[in-house]
Amino acid sequence: MIIEFHILQSFPVSCLNRDDTGSPKSCVIGGVTRARVSSQSWKRAVRLQMHDLGVKLGLRTKKIVETLAEKLVSRGCEESKAIACAQVVGGQLSDDSLIFLSDSEYTELAQLIEKKNCDAEVLQKEAEKLKKQKKEPKMFKKVSLATVQDGLDIGLFGRMVAKAPSMNVEAAASFSHAFSTHEVIQDLDFFTALDDCEIGSKSSHMGTTEFTSATYYRYISLNVEQLKDTLGIESEEDIRYAVSSFIKALYLAVPGARQATMSASCLWDYAQVLVRNGQRMQCSFDKPVVSGRGSGYLTPSIKALEEQLTVQEKQAGSLYGLKKRVVFSEETSIDEVIDQVVEAIEK
Repeated sequence: MIIEFHILQSFPVSCLNRDDTGSPKSCVIGGVTRARVSSQSWKRAVRLQMHDLGVKLGLRTKKIVETLAEKLVSRGCEESKAIACAQVVGGQLSDDSLIFLSDSEYTELAQLIEKKNCDAEVLQKEAEKLKKQKKEPKMFKKVSLATVQDGLDIGLFGRMVAKAPSMNVEAAASFSHAFSTHEVIQDLDFFTALDDCEIGSKSSHMGTTEFTSATYYRYISLNVEQLKDTLGIESEEDIRYAVSSFIKALYLAVPGARQATMSASCLWDYAQVLVRNGQRMQCSFDKPVVSGRGSGYLTPSIKALEEQLTVQEKQAGSLYGLKKRVVFSEETSIDEVIDQVVEAIEK
């Protein structure tokens, strides 16, 4: 069972996601240039939004040694021993890459280290033996995965731990790159800055920033069964918490680029949320939407989206597996969407 989100979201003057030159990201679809926001950018915004909603998240960091050492010290291990043990264990997990662990997983690692009496020499000998045998440390296989109450984002976005494959997590959520439903032309904002200590009106600095405006199509899917399996969700209360938290974050999250100067804080304009059994099906918007002068892109984008979804359902036939269609529009609240979606997946 999957939940699919087909979202239309319009932004006026904005630069939601920049490339390496500071320009708004773009792509070519259907032979014309479109505005684009990378999936990584919006996933990051969703994850931060979940934190703001009070969801307890995992910690993604290169500083696994420092974090594990702090956990050991907080549990009563002598600081020098804690650092030495953390260096051994952290070195077995990380090769200078970001490691994504929940607080409960750090606690379990600390408990396993304590069983070795916080003895770094013992841990090092075991590590060298397993390295020669090209085996993964048993310690990591004993660590339980995150739960819905502690590391929901790990279940949603997944993780890869190259040195400990048993800790890999398949992402339950899939994000496409958001792109405009229509052709875009990027524009330049010329600005000047005045020096408060200089008398007169001359400019002390001049520059330009690029921006665009667009109606974006966003596609996200959530594999409900994958999320349940990863996080060990069994109760209806836990799945409601997980899904409702995710939908709220999807609704509120906006990438943070140039928010201080452009304040692009628009939320969903329209969405179709589908609960289905079957394969993911994104819309392509290969034919760019065209707006009549002064009539905007949202209305024709809604029409195009509805038409594409209708065609998909017809072509897929019995494989479409639709259980519930929830439409978010100007007459719908996000709370109604959440209630209907959760009710559909609980049946």
